[in-house]
Amino acid sequence: MKLTTLAEPLLEFGTGTHICPRTGIEHMGVYDKRDELRRTELRIGVVGRGEGIDLLDEWLEKCRNGIERKQESKLLNLFRGFGGINQSYGFLTRLINSPQYTRTLKKSEISGVVKLASRAERVERAVELYYEQIRFLAENRSVDVIVCVVPNDIFDSITTSVGDNDSEESELEHNFRRILKARCMHLGTPLQLMREKTILITKQSGDQQDPATKAWNFCTALYYKGNRTIPWRLVEDTAKLRSCYIGVGFYKSRDGETVSSSLAQVFDEFGHGIILRGTPVSIDKRNRHPYLSENQAYELLRDALDEYDRALEHMPARIVIHKSSHFRDIEREGFLRALEEKGIRSKDFVSITDTDIRLFGDKEYPPKRGTLLTISEAEGVLYTRGTVDFYKTYPGMYVPNPLKLTVYEQDSSLESLSEEILGLTKMNWNNTQMDGRLPITLECARKIGDIMKYVSPTEKPQVSYSFYM
Repeated sequence: MKLTTLAEPLLEFGTGTHICPRTGIEHMGVYDKRDELRRTELRIGVVGRGEGIDLLDEWLEKCRNGIERKQESKLLNLFRGFGGINQSYGFLTRLINSPQYTRTLKKSEISGVVKLASRAERVERAVELYYEQIRFLAENRSVDVIVCVVPNDIFDSITTSVGDNDSEESELEHNFRRILKARCMHLGTPLQLMREKTILITKQSGDQQDPATKAWNFCTALYYKGNRTIPWRLVEDTAKLRSCYIGVGFYKSRDGETVSSSLAQVFDEFGHGIILRGTPVSIDKRNRHPYLSENQAYELLRDALDEYDRALEHMPARIVIHKSSHFRDIEREGFLRALEEKGIRSKDFVSITDTDIRLFGDKEYPPKRGTLLTISEAEGVLYTRGTVDFYKTYPGMYVPNPLKLTVYEQDSSLESLSEEILGLTKMNWNNTQMDGRLPITLECARKIGDIMKYVSPTEKPQVSYSFYM
């Protein structure tokens, strides 16, 4: 066994590199500022009740002007102030919202949702209520992203069971956010959902984010969804083969009867990628884990590589597959057949799963993020969450759970593969804290499954991650 600590991966921004998304954007600007064709304004569509729209207007104005850091904390790098979003600083983008881009929900319609007997009915009616207004904006207004402000009473009514009919509810899963995103996918405009409660800038107990952190995450997500470009990327290692990273996950149907595969493909270190929906898969009777047949594995990877070729007009030199369960022999045979057919010789198949193994530091903090316990050449335990020197603390609430890495087809060292995984945990543009747990390959595959179960098999799903995050 060998214990090492990997360096925090660098990110590239407009004029330089840094390990922290917030620091990089603030001091060096977003990565795509060097693109002369980039957009410099985002048009924000809004759907909500009158009071919620007013709250969002106030919040957007605060985001434009900047928000002070959390004063009661001495952790300056963890709780960084938000300097604002405008055309001359940081995001180099102007947020535009207007009554012309706004659709107001009537109070009688909201009351009608809340009064319905079963939660399933409340969810379906709320989705229809928002869908009609979203559709109008997407079809009749030139907006880049639509913010849906959800009233507290609607949120409470669609997340809790109230009334006598709840025991008779359908066995189908009903999730408002997922159903709404799936329902609106064909409209081609990404959504951002916000609760009225979370917009209010007040000191609240629990896990409520401080306003500056909330602004960082909100504006970064808006920028990525509305601009369709990335605010940062991983620094490219020119000494390595050009790689394509693929995440394979699984998701249950709404009735829980079938399990299908989902695939998230990251073309390169820049974050460009595509999303594919697989087919229903088999379940191992012994451990209940889903798995692909040889043909399913072959077809899934073949289709992913065809999409890569269409986008970049060449094949990658190397393929890395991250899977949320272990690779069975038939899955490996299917993947290898697709690689051989496409002439790709360099490959790494990595299973990324949970583990009961834990390491303990010699102080009160958990092990550092990047701590790697090498068990063998093909097996290790990686802490993607843990103590972060740049933050001078462990920025989590619970004891961090490391990842178990098991490599099946291996052309790279375990340490090199771990460095890539650590880097890919920083490619989630829904969160500007730099210590994500899962690489974007599997994080995205999981989010795809959450939404895809609501997308009709006959409907062509969107291929951008912005429609699922």
